[in-house]
Amino acid sequence: MVSDKPLKLAIVAGEESGDLLGADIVRALERTTGRKVQLVGIGGRHLQQLGLTPLFDGSEIALMGFSAVLRDLPRLMRRIGQTAAMIAAERPDCLVTIDSPDFSLRVAKKVRAAAPAIPIVHYVCPSVWAWRPGRAVAMKPYVDHILCILPFEVKALARLGGPPGTYVGHRLTQDSGVLSAAKAQSQPRDLADDRVKTLLVLPGSRRGEVRRLIEPFGKAMSALRQRGHRLRLILPTVPHVSGLVKASVASWDDKPEIITEPERKWQAFGKADAALIASGTVSLELALAGVPMVSCYKLDPIARQLLQHMVTTWSALLPNLISDRALVPEFYDQYVRPENLARQLEALFADTGMRAWQKAGFAEIARRMATERPSGEIAAEVVMGCIRKAVGSRQ
Repeated sequence: MVSDKPLKLAIVAGEESGDLLGADIVRALERTTGRKVQLVGIGGRHLQQLGLTPLFDGSEIALMGFSAVLRDLPRLMRRIGQTAAMIAAERPDCLVTIDSPDFSLRVAKKVRAAAPAIPIVHYVCPSVWAWRPGRAVAMKPYVDHILCILPFEVKALARLGGPPGTYVGHRLTQDSGVLSAAKAQSQPRDLADDRVKTLLVLPGSRRGEVRRLIEPFGKAMSALRQRGHRLRLILPTVPHVSGLVKASVASWDDKPEIITEPERKWQAFGKADAALIASGTVSLELALAGVPMVSCYKLDPIARQLLQHMVTTWSALLPNLISDRALVPEFYDQYVRPENLARQLEALFADTGMRAWQKAGFAEIARRMATERPSGEIAAEVVMGCIRKAVGSRQ
């Protein structure tokens, strides 16, 4: 018999991506259990559309970079305490924290101390496989289960002594934009040397990333032009940095077409011969779409000093880690050299071994990331399993 009693779910989601994942779980819970889900916690517009009245705006915890966190540390610590106290007082059936580990896992730790009976699930495994591996075992006392979005993370958690994990899949594998771009990329393509090459330029979605990469990216475009290539440049970006991007590319020899609309972005992914990118989630979007790429990143000074002693992984790029191959060239900090980037991109414009190597690797990534059911449904099943276990232990 299906209970009519609503499920009370606490969610902590700061980033837009986390808000989408949270909303996906809520819809899957309601669909698979036949029960209404009552929401408390923190989230954005997607969770608010499902009934959440957030304690405060989730954008307050969507901080990136050590410098930003240090500047806002007193306010963040205050918000962590407020959030944990509210959730403990609400006594939800389960707490689901999503990404933003510097904030959400501190909330989880405080909730476990104040209300030990509340099961806690964390969605999006922290990058313990890349740096600070001790975080895995540190999470075990206050996180009951981790929902992993990358296929190698379940084994990494077990190897590092962390909480149990379940691979639920990644939303990008089912994204309609990614699938449409992949279909376009699978069609026969003119790779003649004298054609106009369509090149995506993706300097990042944060202002600091754009400021550090836009100049060497522009110089790489100039080098390609000087080497005889005719280019069509397309620069997908996001609204909050579009003004900075427009001002920064004004002096480029070939002016890129700047787009901010998601539909046009996926159309550009389908048309592109290659891409020059800032390392990040966009690398996985491009890999699943089948677009050959070269990746770069320049760290902010504080992060550079800290991370050089903490990073343990052989690559910082998701396509390389998922495939366990050096598929995509990566260049960091002083090695982001325009003349080298130009020559790397040239090897992707033509019917070369490097282009074929990337394409074959991207197909393997899609195979490894596939799931038999939607990720929200798998995640909801784990959440309900944790709720049942908690109820059973109290009886």
